[in-house]
Amino acid sequence: MESVRELGPRGVQASKKTKDGARSRSRRRWRKAKTKASAFSHGMDLRTMTQSLVTLAEDNMAFFSSQGPGETARRLSSIFAGVREQALGLEPILGRLLGVAHHFDLDTETPANGYRSLVHTARCCLAHLLHKSRYVASNRRSIFFRASHNLAELEAYLAALTQLRALAYYAQRLLTTNRPGVLFFEGDERITADFLREYVTLHKGCFYGRCLGFQFTPAIRPFLQTLSIGLVSFGEHYKRNETGLSVTASSLFTSGRFAIDPELRGAEFERIIQNLDVHFWKAFWNITEIEVLSSLANMASTTVRISRLLSLPPEAFEMPLTSDPKLTVTISPPLAHTGPGPVLVRLISYDLREGQDSKMLNNLVKSEGPRLELRPRPQQVPRSRSLVIHIHGGGFVAQTSKSHEPYLKSWAQELGAPIISIDYSLAPEAPFPRALEECFFAYCWAVKHCALLGSTGEQICLAGDSAGGNLCITVSLRAAAYGVRVPDGIMAAYPVTTLQPAASPSRLLSLIDPLLPLSVLSKCVSAYSGTETEDHSDSDQKALGMMGLVRRDTSLLLRDLRLGASSWLNSFLELSGRKSQKTPVPTAASDFAPPTEPMRRSVSEAALAQPEGPLGTDSLKNLTVKDLSENSSSETSDSTELSHSAETLGPTTPSDVNFFLRPEDSQEEAEASDEMSTMDRSPSVHKAFPEGFHPRRSSQGILRMPLYSSPIVKNPFMSPLLAPDSMLKTLPPVHIVACALDPMLDDSVMLARRLRDLDQPVTLNVVEDLPHGFLSLAALCRETRQAAELCVERIRLVLTPPAAPTPAPTAPPK
Repeated sequence: MESVRELGPRGVQASKKTKDGARSRSRRRWRKAKTKASAFSHGMDLRTMTQSLVTLAEDNMAFFSSQGPGETARRLSSIFAGVREQALGLEPILGRLLGVAHHFDLDTETPANGYRSLVHTARCCLAHLLHKSRYVASNRRSIFFRASHNLAELEAYLAALTQLRALAYYAQRLLTTNRPGVLFFEGDERITADFLREYVTLHKGCFYGRCLGFQFTPAIRPFLQTLSIGLVSFGEHYKRNETGLSVTASSLFTSGRFAIDPELRGAEFERIIQNLDVHFWKAFWNITEIEVLSSLANMASTTVRISRLLSLPPEAFEMPLTSDPKLTVTISPPLAHTGPGPVLVRLISYDLREGQDSKMLNNLVKSEGPRLELRPRPQQVPRSRSLVIHIHGGGFVAQTSKSHEPYLKSWAQELGAPIISIDYSLAPEAPFPRALEECFFAYCWAVKHCALLGSTGEQICLAGDSAGGNLCITVSLRAAAYGVRVPDGIMAAYPVTTLQPAASPSRLLSLIDPLLPLSVLSKCVSAYSGTETEDHSDSDQKALGMMGLVRRDTSLLLRDLRLGASSWLNSFLELSGRKSQKTPVPTAASDFAPPTEPMRRSVSEAALAQPEGPLGTDSLKNLTVKDLSENSSSETSDSTELSHSAETLGPTTPSDVNFFLRPEDSQEEAEASDEMSTMDRSPSVHKAFPEGFHPRRSSQGILRMPLYSSPIVKNPFMSPLLAPDSMLKTLPPVHIVACALDPMLDDSVMLARRLRDLDQPVTLNVVEDLPHGFLSLAALCRETRQAAELCVERIRLVLTPPAAPTPAPTAPPK
């Protein structure tokens, strides 16, 4: 401080500028070194990477242990001890998984399955810790070394590494219980239920904060960060709006504190994905269809001549049979649940083609508000030989063709073919089989009236992503069952092929995936299968009355204003000279040293301070399979065996299974909370975890997640992976484009393996380092554009099949 006084005001400003410039240069050097180190570490084998990380962790641990009794130094030393422990424990199990992973590949040219993906994800986490450990070792003596920032990042990635180690043990458990070469568990469904009960108790918030999207390509991470901030802010606004009180100011402040505090954002993200219902996800996923956002997306997308919404009348028509075109079959309009009704489809065409301006087609156009009318042109482009019928994704519960219009416009230009995208009815208002009926009806109508759409219909491709990929396959199965023309090929991008609650190694990634968390998947499938139940969790709030709601929300608004303002001030002001309250902050290492020096608490420590257990967990974090299964054994023991019947096309009685404890077990819940110190020694945990290893448990309390155990989920028109061989043999060539880091990867691999075993034409391409839903992010970066181009190439294979070989000329007779 004396030297600063002698410098004077100008000297202080110059000193600050010098420090700011040095910090900026240091950040640039760090980013450059990190890029080089990342490329270097990816070339390392697993053992070399682990040994390098352990050596650096021991060196850093020794250094910070010698720095005296300061809290920061003790925490850093403890963190590096935890890194060393988790890395040494993780490396053998990853090696074993990698040693057998090749048995689950489709072929030698397609090395992809959930075991490989899990190993790759763990390698990414180890690589980041290796880069960070090198940085700390190189800069720990520098005056510009930000100990608190590096401490927070190391803590986050250590927590992630601990949870990934737990997932690796779960994968090993699956490996020992599954049949050779089978990725999905097949056996007693009570074991699956117990597995899921244990699995959902794991802590997830660490993957939604500082570590968000670490496994994906770097260009995706800023988007995911923006998405997560929007999600948690939308979540708060969504809950407030249910009571009718506007909290625009509160949303502004809370979004700010979520933006600057990754730990707080991760905790709120975890709370939202576990507790909010499917209607929230429907609203959030449809946010891209707001007029302003959709207009911006259309401005940035390819300009096309035709983009019209058509309303197909609910009138039956006849289709010729492929076996005998003289015979016909009646295609009835959709009837399930809501009775006959029109089906909406969107026609997209880069050029104006013959038939697209006909009076009959114009009579089907549905108004979408003000739009630019197409002027008649003296010359029209001839009809295309091809037609693409597209079915959009969205978990069966959200989005429309408008959400997917930007990349469909590009497809229309690149393929030179008209595209018709089907807007099927969404769950939970319209559960299975309504969507299937509407998609099949629209498919048959398009085949019959392809001339109106600007196509001769010589080559027809069904294309869809995620839930749309599922519907493409099931529509083809239904077309074959009716005996009408099946498409010439299918392009399914990252499809879901089985909707039963079966565990697989890739589905373990749903613990860390910000786009497909397990609880959200469960809610979507429960809604689509018709087993969704009403949420009565807010019944006590409804009993408050109007004045009670206003008082409650006013207090929440004032709390958010206070916390939001405090967060901004704590983030942007240097509170030098002030001493904050000493609070123990646990790390993932086995020893948790108490603080011995004052240290400014972070925003998350201030906002989320609460009593914690000896391992940084609360009273519900140590529940085990045994403790949970005892409370639900009466439910699972009486469950009936699920049927493979293909005739059940309607939803069954709603079924909701509590993965933790039943509501009537409040006394048992209290006893479980009091005895958390003994739960970790439960024999059931030792089946998956070795002695002394304790993963972190969720702090979100009792989770009610529907277990869609209805026979409907095994219907082959809902889960085509479970279809018998005779049905799968009716499919046309199937081209699958999957993501290596997608929880749905094993769905694609197993369907491709089944089709390959049946000598059915199938291709499987797996893109690296991209999340589920990359088609909607096609304009985001080079990697997503290349993946979208791969999908276009697969469609082009269907639309332009290889020409038949020309027979060799015969020699003239002598």
